[in-house]
Amino acid sequence: MNWNQIEGNWEQVKGEVQKQWGELTNDDMDVIAGNRKLLAGKLQERYGKAEEEVDQEIDGWLSKN
Repeated sequence: MNWNQIEGNWEQVKGEVQKQWGELTNDDMDVIAGNRKLLAGKLQERYGKAEEEVDQEIDGWLSKN
């Protein structure tokens, strides 16, 4: 799955995203709305990780799904 597919199917995918990153709230998910940069920003905010680390996590999750 590529990021364009995730954006287009956000309603179906967001449950998987919340399983992976449980600290994201439903409100966060509504704000993110499939936008990778917003997801990365929220992950940095919630988990206190660097941008590069978050990008690697997203890429790893994307490759598994």
